[in-house]
Amino acid sequence: MRIGLVGLPNSGKTTVFNALTRGDIATTSYSSTTLDVHTAIVDIPDKRFNVIVELYAPKKVTPAKVEYSDIGGLRNDMEQGVSISGEHLGLICTNDALIHVVRAFEDENIAHPLKTINPQRDIERLDTEFLLSDLSKIENRMVKLESNLKRGKVLPTYESDKEEFDILSTIRHHLEANTPIRDLDLTEQEKKQLRGFQFLSSKPIMILLNLGDEDDFDVANITYSHKHSTIAKICGRLEMDIVNLNEEDMAMFMEEYNITELSLNRIIKQSYLLLNQMTFFTVGRREVRAWEAPLNAMAAICAGIIHSDMKRGFIRTEVFNYQDVLKAGSIKNARAQGKYHVEGKTYLVQDGDILLIRFNV
Repeated sequence: MRIGLVGLPNSGKTTVFNALTRGDIATTSYSSTTLDVHTAIVDIPDKRFNVIVELYAPKKVTPAKVEYSDIGGLRNDMEQGVSISGEHLGLICTNDALIHVVRAFEDENIAHPLKTINPQRDIERLDTEFLLSDLSKIENRMVKLESNLKRGKVLPTYESDKEEFDILSTIRHHLEANTPIRDLDLTEQEKKQLRGFQFLSSKPIMILLNLGDEDDFDVANITYSHKHSTIAKICGRLEMDIVNLNEEDMAMFMEEYNITELSLNRIIKQSYLLLNQMTFFTVGRREVRAWEAPLNAMAAICAGIIHSDMKRGFIRTEVFNYQDVLKAGSIKNARAQGKYHVEGKTYLVQDGDILLIRFNV
């Protein structure tokens, strides 16, 4: 899973990236106008995983992970609006979801390219650019399809071309009405046909308000009622400073600012859920591992995530509830107490399930 951070110049995007990834990428005024990409893989905070590790004390631990990508290159000015090059669009398209870092802090030493702090305006400005990018892709493709359709049914692709043309025509209508693709109720077949386009407005998105140290901006002031989206906030500069401290200094710093939990942990979890992902576990003395899977994936699919042989030779899976294992102290004890159930290939795995998969190849 890869999530890209985008934002206008001087929104504090790289600062937020450093906070999320505990990185130390240089942050300078207007650095985002340079087409640089920084990536980092981050462990997904999960107290359940930590408890299971303590129970088993395995030789190896592997938490669930998500990859963040800090994408530079955006330009913005009063007259021309947002400028996204073709190369930059390509870098954004490769992500499974996006985090739009929006400036909500005042700092006279860091100029806003539009002179004033207005998060709602900045959100709409970049959203509009994504819509225009998708429209351009659709119009270019429809020109080619229309040319094919004029040749009639002599082409073997006539029916599929017509179906694609009709779908794109409908989507174009919605985009022209400023409706992003993520808001549309598309069928699975339609989603499959559109997947290759990697439309920007179809990607799940988090609007992440980057606040000043006082955290004085009310999220309720932002209007953003789209599907597959969420709004969160972070004091990027403050949290970047905190995560680079040693444990003792971090505790003192958080106490001074009355911080009970770092926002970055919540944001990492939210961005994970944004992709409709869940976590299941496999346990043992050799390794305790958290696995990422689509929400409500069938047991056979989860087996294939672990190893293709497991899916091919799947027999059954023993399913243990995390809380039951925690109370029993181990899988062995939970089994002895009858705190498990045996399921087949079509069982819908739940977030937090511990699976013991039986297979034969």
